[in-house]
Amino acid sequence: MHNFFKITALAIAAASAVFFASGCSAEHSQTAQETATGEKFPAFKTVDLKGHEVSQDIFKGKKVTVINIWGTFCPPCIGEMPELGAWAKEMPQDAQLIGLVCDASGPEDKEITAAALKILSDSQADFVNLLPSQELMKYLDKVEAVPTTIFVDEEGRIIGEQVVGANVPKYKELLARYLK
Repeated sequence: MHNFFKITALAIAAASAVFFASGCSAEHSQTAQETATGEKFPAFKTVDLKGHEVSQDIFKGKKVTVINIWGTFCPPCIGEMPELGAWAKEMPQDAQLIGLVCDASGPEDKEITAAALKILSDSQADFVNLLPSQELMKYLDKVEAVPTTIFVDEEGRIIGEQVVGANVPKYKELLARYLK
């Protein structure tokens, strides 16, 4: 019986290592090349984790917004939160980082909201995180894995590459490119 628990623990550890290395997806978890298509991020009205109302106006006044789509169930998402929190504090004036908690069923989802707030607090990641509204839920249907990080200009157009999987150095590299 003791060996069974040992083997089970090792299997769980191995599976977690794979998740941390790649991202939470059953199908794929690599950097995805996307060219600037001018596709608009959907217009939305929602709330952030602190209950403040937020709309697509959040993009105005910033040349680039980095949107990190993550889930409270996802080890790579949670693993990159401390680094994202530190990066958010040192971002250039014309850029910002926001999170989108993909596993919340909406602003009324108290359980996921509490879990996300705890993850962010434990990680000292103090940046705006949105709860998905109906409009954002439709957009999330197209997201294949988390974390997925996209870049949006001040007009709300999706620009450049999306990054699938935890890769903060890549996010930083792309942000620097898009700010030029």
